[in-house]
Amino acid sequence: MPDPVALLHVPALSDVAEYAYAYAYAATVEPPARLVFTAGACPLDDEGRAVAPGDHAAQARQVLANLETALGAAGARLTDVVKTTTVYVASSRQADLVTVWEVVRDYFGEHNPPTTLLGVAVLGYSAQLIEVEAGAAVPTVA
Repeated sequence: MPDPVALLHVPALSDVAEYAYAYAYAATVEPPARLVFTAGACPLDDEGRAVAPGDHAAQARQVLANLETALGAAGARLTDVVKTTTVYVASSRQADLVTVWEVVRDYFGEHNPPTTLLGVAVLGYSAQLIEVEAGAAVPTVA
């Protein structure tokens, strides 16, 4: 079955930032596909505790593992992700955002869906530094 997701790189838009040229600016989904939307994945272990307080990279890895688990429960994989809707980083330091971005980039590998990366003042759990939402499209049999 053909992949319903097309990731679009747009040469007419800036390629200055790594996340701009390395990741798609847009994505399309062709039928037949089932859409999957996740809640924000948090850096929580299986007992509900935030892992690695103060460590942006370790929390980002836990967040992405949790995101992968949530997608799997819906029958989706990371390669089905159409958009990592938003990557939230609780920091005002651009270096922390870059650290998280590098983990996200490495985790997704060659699959590079559009992504928004931003710093925020605070997230919902004590010691939480990272949260990631995503939308995916899974091929369906017509």
